[in-house]
Amino acid sequence: MTFTTLDQLSHQDILGLEHRARKNGTAIAPSMLIGRWCPRKLWAAGQDQANALQSLALNLLGAELVIENSSALMPEPLQLSNSVRIGPLMLRFRGAAWFSGRRPLLQFRFDELELRLGPWILFKRQLPKPEPRRTPFFALIGVNPRGWLLARGRGGGLALWQCQCA
Repeated sequence: MTFTTLDQLSHQDILGLEHRARKNGTAIAPSMLIGRWCPRKLWAAGQDQANALQSLALNLLGAELVIENSSALMPEPLQLSNSVRIGPLMLRFRGAAWFSGRRPLLQFRFDELELRLGPWILFKRQLPKPEPRRTPFFALIGVNPRGWLLARGRGGGLALWQCQCA
């Protein structure tokens, strides 16, 4: 099954992709995730219908997930940030991310919380490391680089992101 646009992904298609990913893995490489991703559809754990209100709210808040290569000095291959904005005010969590397993899981930890007003940092705090068994992750289901990214979070929710936030 090959999809190129978000409109071509029905909930049944997504569940089929997830079933194949669990069974066969995805062959997703870290380089395929590099980019700026905006949430487009979100499903709560166990729900068949996307939560349109939650998706709308996150889009109005300028929510984005940014995945980048980390510096050569970092042991983890990726850096991840998750942020929301209201005008020039931005709340952002940042940290390291890495792959594990065949599916794979994109595991991450947020090391820092930052509140910015335009270019000025109003508040910055280091966050404690989570216990190893509590590390958050996205179970990757599928990706079309520069198109869409589909994953299930640790809490069971499902998210469909679109690359290159407007």
